Amino acid sequence: MNIEDLRKTAHAVADAAREAVLPFFRSAGLTADNKLSDGAFDPVTEGDRATERAMRDVLAQRRPEDAILGEEYGTQDGTSGLTWVLDPIDGTRAFLSGAPTWGVLIAVADENGPIYGIIDQPYIGERFEGGLGHAAMSGPQGQRDLRVIGDRPLSESILFTTFPEVGSAAEGAAFAEVSRQVKLTRYGLDCYAYSLVAAGQIDLVIEAGLAAYDIQAPIAVIEAAGGIVTDWQGGPVHAGGRAVAAGGREQHAAALEVLSRIA
Repeated sequence: MNIEDLRKTAHAVADAAREAVLPFFRSAGLTADNKLSDGAFDPVTEGDRATERAMRDVLAQRRPEDAILGEEYGTQDGTSGLTWVLDPIDGTRAFLSGAPTWGVLIAVADENGPIYGIIDQPYIGERFEGGLGHAAMSGPQGQRDLRVIGDRPLSESILFTTFPEVGSAAEGAAFAEVSRQVKLTRYGLDCYAYSLVAAGQIDLVIEAGLAAYDIQAPIAVIEAAGGIVTDWQGGPVHAGGRAVAAGGREQHAAALEVLSRIA
C-alpha cells in the first residue's frame, strides 16, 4: 500500500469536489428531486450528482484498480482490495437551504473498514483528515493536529445529532434520555458535527439510519484523533445503522449504557 499516493489521491478527490460543488451552492434556481415516494423528503440535487462524477473522474485516472461505493452512482468493482466510499454532499437539506454545514465525505476502506478519511467543507474552507498516521485539520485559521476532548462525565458533555426525531420511536426515546443527562444538546450539523468531535469541541454525536457513505469518513477521522465510533451496542458501524461517536471513553460508555438499554 502506497500511503502517500492514497493521501494525495484523497486530497485530489476533495479538491475536485470543491471545484464541482461550489458553483451550485446558493445558486439561483437550485432545485432538488425527492428520492422517496412515501411523503418524506430526501433531496438530491444536480450538485450532488456533478460532484460525485468529478470525484469518480479523479479516481478513474489515479486509482482505477480500486472499488468505489458512492451515494449517487452506487458500486463499482475493483481488484486492489481497497474501496473509496464517497458522499458528494452530506447534508443536502442544509445545502439546499443555503446553510454552510454540509460537507464532502471521502473514505478509503479495506475488508475491515475505513483506514483513512476526509471530511471537507468547501464553502468555509475547512478540511479534516484522519488515518494512515495523520490526524489534522486545515482552514481559515491555519493547520493544526486533531485531538478529541478526552474523558468527561455525561453531565458535562455536549451532544449533537442531525434530526431531533433521530429515527424510530424507540431510537428517539433512547436519544432523548441521553440528551436529558448531558449539559447541552444541539441539532442539524450533519457531518460537520463529527468534525467537531475530532477537533475536541464536542463530546458526542448520536445518530440512526446511516448508510456506509455517511459514517466511514467520520470513523477514520475521529479514530485517528483518539476518539471512538461504534454502533449502539459497542460494535462496528462502518456498514451504517445506529452510530455513537465519542471524544472519550467515559462519555461513550455512559451513552451506550442508556442507548442499549432503552433502544
